[in-house]
Amino acid sequence: MLYLGKYPSCKVHSRLLIAAFFTDYRKKAGEMMVRVILELLRIITIIFVIGMIMGLIIHSIYAIFGITVENTTGGWIVGMAIFPLLYVLYKNRLQFSGFYKNGKQVKLSNRTTAILLCSSVLMLTVAPLFR
Repeated sequence: MLYLGKYPSCKVHSRLLIAAFFTDYRKKAGEMMVRVILELLRIITIIFVIGMIMGLIIHSIYAIFGITVENTTGGWIVGMAIFPLLYVLYKNRLQFSGFYKNGKQVKLSNRTTAILLCSSVLMLTVAPLFR
């Protein structure tokens, strides 16, 4: 039992305050859990849908130049190059429009963004060499 004062009425008020806090906390925790699950489903959907679209665009660009990287090591490199692109897209744009709202959400720094984008472009450039 929590005792917040010298008078017995303080005991009653403290119990009501604690009960109200934990009831409200459970409700917020349940709501937060649903938001986190929805955000995870959203991230998985983004990876599959936008990743497939990026893969089709990249393979179409390779096809224009007569390069095929399907069923080769270069195809794996293209797949790995898509992930940093999706990460930058999510961290800089899509995380702010999702179900999960948090004050700690920040964009990637310009340097980190540049490094990830350059590494993806490098992998996409090198991928046709690994046939």
